[in-house]
Amino acid sequence: MNSEKRGSFTGGIGFVLAAAGSAVGLGNIWRFPYLAAKEGGGIFLLVYLILVLTFGFTLLTTEIAIGRLTRQGPLTAYGRIHAGWRGIGVMAWLVPIIILPYYCAIGGWVVKYLVAFLTGSGTAAAQDGYFTEFITGQWQPIVWLLVFLGASAFIVYRGVEKGIEKYSRILMPILLVLIIGIGVFSLTLKTTAADGTVRSGLDGLKVYVIPDFTGMTLGRFVNVLIDAMGQLFFSISVAMGIMVAYGSYAKKETNLVKSINQIEFFDTLVAFLAGLMIIPAVYTFMGMEGMSAGPGLMFVSLPKVFEAMGGIGNIIGFVFFLMVIFAAVTSAVSIMEAIVSGLVDHFHFSRHKSTVIVTAYAIIGGIIVCLGYNLFYFELKLPNGTVGQILDLMDYISNNFMMPIVAILTCILIGWVAKPKTIIDEVTEGGYKFSRKNLYIVMIRYIAPALLLVLLLQSMGILNL
Repeated sequence: MNSEKRGSFTGGIGFVLAAAGSAVGLGNIWRFPYLAAKEGGGIFLLVYLILVLTFGFTLLTTEIAIGRLTRQGPLTAYGRIHAGWRGIGVMAWLVPIIILPYYCAIGGWVVKYLVAFLTGSGTAAAQDGYFTEFITGQWQPIVWLLVFLGASAFIVYRGVEKGIEKYSRILMPILLVLIIGIGVFSLTLKTTAADGTVRSGLDGLKVYVIPDFTGMTLGRFVNVLIDAMGQLFFSISVAMGIMVAYGSYAKKETNLVKSINQIEFFDTLVAFLAGLMIIPAVYTFMGMEGMSAGPGLMFVSLPKVFEAMGGIGNIIGFVFFLMVIFAAVTSAVSIMEAIVSGLVDHFHFSRHKSTVIVTAYAIIGGIIVCLGYNLFYFELKLPNGTVGQILDLMDYISNNFMMPIVAILTCILIGWVAKPKTIIDEVTEGGYKFSRKNLYIVMIRYIAPALLLVLLLQSMGILNL
């Protein structure tokens, strides 16, 4: 199937905004802030930034270049690089298939909170038990899942130029404005605690950006490194076929080096700003206790923060969850697109037929995930030591097991089988300079696979650091 039938981005900026929109999702807005708070603020930020410029850059460059070189989605692209390694493509394609249902379920949760703050019910959303009561209900989570999924499917159905690129050009600038606005507002907050202590957003900023070396040991530093590396998978959408699919829509004249640098910048900026708007606000109203909220930070702690703001809290809460919706939709679109591209390229289905098939699957899978908190509830101890149910199991299989394996095999394929020159030639096509070429070679051959192996072994509970 030729590239004209597959569609393509109209130019470099369209490609960058779509790819950045994929990278900027719930991983940035929800996961990054609580990991930064958990791992000592500035230490985590420093380690994460170094990894973005080395480890993340290597995987991002590899996947985008594979996509543009082959003009194929993840299911078929790896087989075009080397016929004996097409299995990587199958696994990379399966990752978004596993992720899509539960990502859309979480997206539905965000819609629920958006509507709550829109209708002035922010106070109710801040009450203990509100979130638990919502997700354990049988019908509400399914209704909001369908709303979120419908919006995402509509954009994918419209195609590359009229759907993904068009809406990325609209949503990404709005998202950036909202996140900067909330971040600045967060720094202006101030409150007096019950013990008379005055806390402000600027105090929270110090907690966020100034490294805390208290109790720092080699083992703790390794944990920070592993957490930051795991976050990168969420953050830049690698090892799940998305960047291969988006790279396949990039035109040959697009400067990949420049585009990849811009994607890195946008993604890191939004991740930092997400922490900037969340951590100072939570610290101001909840102190260090609020910092330990973990995954419940967005759905449990933040509504309490908005309630503590008084009358303006409903407005700020609405704007916040509106921004999260934009981020979640652009990422859900990219997850869906990675699956759709496989159906189009391998099975030669039309885009519209492929989107309908994927949407139907996501509805069924998403409903099962929603019912995992009530009708299908069970508890299972996972190899990484956590206890979870359906959503947690799917998240573990995709993010902690399959994605590191896809990334390791990709490093071996490009580093030792097809050779780094395959990617370097694609990146430099058109005479563009690849200033980090030597770094890329060392990373793809040695450092990235070693780090990934450590991440995989820890995720599987084999290596305890």
